[in-house]
Amino acid sequence: MPILLWKGVRGLLMSLGALALLAILLFVGANLWMLSETRERIDTEPGHCGPERVGIVFGTSHWTRSGERNPHFEGRMQAAARLYRQGRVMHLLLSGDNSTRYYNEPVTMWRDLRKREVPDAAMTLDYAGFSTFDTLSRARDVFTVDRALLVTQSWHLPRALFIAEALGLEARGCAAPERPSEGVLWLRAREWVARVATLGDLYVWGREPHFLGPEEPLQVVPQDALSASDASSADDRVRGSATDSASSTPR
Repeated sequence: MPILLWKGVRGLLMSLGALALLAILLFVGANLWMLSETRERIDTEPGHCGPERVGIVFGTSHWTRSGERNPHFEGRMQAAARLYRQGRVMHLLLSGDNSTRYYNEPVTMWRDLRKREVPDAAMTLDYAGFSTFDTLSRARDVFTVDRALLVTQSWHLPRALFIAEALGLEARGCAAPERPSEGVLWLRAREWVARVATLGDLYVWGREPHFLGPEEPLQVVPQDALSASDASSADDRVRGSATDSASSTPR
């Protein structure tokens, strides 16, 4: 009896080991596939990015948990402002989380970029960019974007580009500046898991964005056509949109 029990336990352990090995191979393989599929569409220097009509800037928290300015936020704002000033993008779609009245990533990005001399008329705020998938789905279905430059960190770009391609968007990635910071290794590790989950979102359970709404095509205006009066009127529109969003965004 002990021999039969041992054989049964050994067989179970071997089966579990085989399943674990298969899971590891699938996990690594999915990540390598996504990385290889997008590598050629990523520019690592903002000076080499574009030109493109629309740049999509992905939101993130302004502050870290330790109370310091988030270096990932700073890098994205630096890249976005530089792309606009150098004429490599004509319009910036600022997409982020505004799930509560007290947390508003798009407005925070807008305020920061205004200080970097990006005019209001060159920015559109998307308050329902709750995830990378939501941001890109809304860019296509709400803001009628069919091609864009994606602005975020290099470790985030493969997943963003992969989703964009699956949604039918023609996109390239512009890697925002990075510097060593607290928790970056955890973010990179979490991104490996998120890439695998993305394959499920796209090909298994058919994920849908949290909120779409009516079409709002972007008003893309060439830089040389912008004037002080354009910027002033756009300022009023953005402020009004921010106030409306705080009370109307679905929870």
